[in-house]
Amino acid sequence: MFNVRYFIFLFASCSLFLGACENDLSKVKQIELKQKEEVETTIGAQIIYSDSARVKAKLTTPLLINHKSLKDPYYEMPKGITVIFYDDSLHQSSKVTADSAIRKVNQKIVELHRNVVATNARGQTFKSEELIWDENLKKFYSNRVVTITTDKATISGTSFWANEDFSYYEIKQGAGPIKFNDDLSQ
Repeated sequence: MFNVRYFIFLFASCSLFLGACENDLSKVKQIELKQKEEVETTIGAQIIYSDSARVKAKLTTPLLINHKSLKDPYYEMPKGITVIFYDDSLHQSSKVTADSAIRKVNQKIVELHRNVVATNARGQTFKSEELIWDENLKKFYSNRVVTITTDKATISGTSFWANEDFSYYEIKQGAGPIKFNDDLSQ
């Protein structure tokens, strides 16, 4: 029949077992958030940007992480990025490299970080620790110190902006030595 001792033993064992299972609610919420966020990882990614069936740029990165959250999706490129821009004849007009980048999908903005180097078709070099590429405005800008090296000068400034091919740029609070041709005096 019914054994009271067996029932008490079973009840005590279950109570101990269930008492030992304790969940930290913050950890549970973190796991739940991670499970809700969809993430895709691509190794050796290459993305072609085009407008009206014309190739405008090619982006390459060794690691592309696509955070597909419904609220604010973004791409993360933590192992470096190279973007090559092309003119209408598919000749390289500028090139940008950085140690890492984040592309905010909804804003159409790419943030380039650490050791950012851009070069244009004239061989001018732009260096900064941060550069923002606004795809809507088709320009680059930075509010961090930038150094621009040309065949005539090396200029540093507190901030700057440039069009996508870096053929035109403006620098704020620029300073540095400038070489003039001897022919200017004539």
